[in-house]
Amino acid sequence: MTTIENTTNDTKEIKNFIEEIIDEHNLAGRFGGKVHTRFPPEPNGYLHIGHAKSICLNFGLAQKYGGVTNLRFDDTNPSTEDEEYVNSIMEDVRWLGFDWEDRLYYASDFFDQLYAYAVQLIEAGKAYVDDQTAEEISANRGTPTVPSTPSPYRNRTVAENLDLFSRMKDGEFEEGEKVLRAKIDLASPNMWLRDPVMYRIKKATHHQTGDKWCIYPMYDWAHGLCDSLEGITHSICTLEFEVHRPLYDWFIDQLGVHHPQQIEFARLNLTYTVMSKRKLLQLVTENIVSDWNDPRMPTISGLRRRGYTPESIRNFATRIGVAKRDNLIDVALLEFSLREHLNKTANRVMAVLNPLKVILTNYPEGQIEELIATNNPEDETAGSRLLPFGKELYIEQDDFMEDAPKKYFRLTPGGIVRLKYAYIIECEEIVKDTEGNIAEVWCKYFPESKSGADTSGLKPKGTIHWVSVAHAIDAEVRLYDRLFTVEEPDGDKDKDFKEFLNPNSLQILRRCKLEPSLRSAEAGDRFQFERLGYFCVDSEDSETDQLVFNRTVSLKDTWAKEKDK
Repeated sequence: MTTIENTTNDTKEIKNFIEEIIDEHNLAGRFGGKVHTRFPPEPNGYLHIGHAKSICLNFGLAQKYGGVTNLRFDDTNPSTEDEEYVNSIMEDVRWLGFDWEDRLYYASDFFDQLYAYAVQLIEAGKAYVDDQTAEEISANRGTPTVPSTPSPYRNRTVAENLDLFSRMKDGEFEEGEKVLRAKIDLASPNMWLRDPVMYRIKKATHHQTGDKWCIYPMYDWAHGLCDSLEGITHSICTLEFEVHRPLYDWFIDQLGVHHPQQIEFARLNLTYTVMSKRKLLQLVTENIVSDWNDPRMPTISGLRRRGYTPESIRNFATRIGVAKRDNLIDVALLEFSLREHLNKTANRVMAVLNPLKVILTNYPEGQIEELIATNNPEDETAGSRLLPFGKELYIEQDDFMEDAPKKYFRLTPGGIVRLKYAYIIECEEIVKDTEGNIAEVWCKYFPESKSGADTSGLKPKGTIHWVSVAHAIDAEVRLYDRLFTVEEPDGDKDKDFKEFLNPNSLQILRRCKLEPSLRSAEAGDRFQFERLGYFCVDSEDSETDQLVFNRTVSLKDTWAKEKDK
């Protein structure tokens, strides 16, 4: 996560504030100069682009300082977790290009030790079993300036608390009947220090431990201690955990165990996007999108299916840097990072999404030529391919206009245009169907105008793409757009974020015609459709005899133009 600033004759490394803290620790000899980070997702949903930033940061810091990174699932709530989420998270981290090697952990790996730590606090008079309901605890919590009302069970004896906690573990009580709370400070201005709940009863099967436990640690009890047990040196968290840090410190200090340094950074907020797992789950369960990997979703799996590359996401994470305060990043920067990478790596191909037939009246009947087309002008190693060309072609409907305005430089009656890699043609006649729609355009071609050997002297102002009718393959193309119509769809707390859904976020075209080289395209392959944008073979719905392409991103930021109107 480092940027380079150019100075007069040399380069100067600009470090983010987390790197500056690590440098200070290394200089002072703290942690023995080691950097050991972790990425700790909760397996209660699919990862999104905000998690990608955190993944890049945690793994990137360790790589920079010669350290290591753990992958740990904070699986403390079996009611919301699933093995499906665990598998998807591991796939996403690997796809982004990172490897935790043999350092895969679960919070549940430490449940026995966490229980022993809780017993240790009870024995020290620092924790107690409370019989109050969740509603009663909340009602008695007070405000930042008004102390909490003590629980009537706060002064139970150590022996009674040990007995009750053991019986909680053994399943004698029902859910909600008892909790274990830390005994800290009921008057603290930090509400998280007001006797927080450490354990609650949950009689649910856990995806890792089965039915071994019926009490589960709260996230705040488990999180910092798991960092400690794993030997983490720098615990990188988002800003919302800043107020939790004194609680994590208190637990660690009371137990006298290894103490990582927690450092908070600003989470990623992206325009035209929601990042809340709860809201993303709502989109899935209400069938607003097809699934977590719907290409309109900001999930890593959705971005992958849409055609994003791991390189573009890593470059985006580097560009936005690491901030101490929340800010809103324009999604156009993410799209720019993608275009930048695909421009260098995606081969160019011909595809006509809304076909209109063109017949070259003077082209020899039955003749087929093979014309040379460049695969990628940005990549000298990409080479070229042969495109079949014949008497009948498809062009885009938008590339012909019967009554064209003055600055329309594509095909018009009596006008000329160049077919890319091919010839110059001139429109001579229009054929319409019984409803008055243009069905065919009859043109003549100029044999002497062949691309690369043009001696015609003609100077057309426009160049359009095309596909040979005789060789075209059929495909379905899905034009994905932004899922929301406003920059901050969940910015107004008085409105339902779904009010701002974009009704045009998906358009499906089923009559598309593609050049024959795409017949061998495989799921996940990315291409630039000449003049149209970047597209990816859909990994879910494509079949050998029916290709489905997703629009990954347009060639230009069309939304910026709309905003400027």
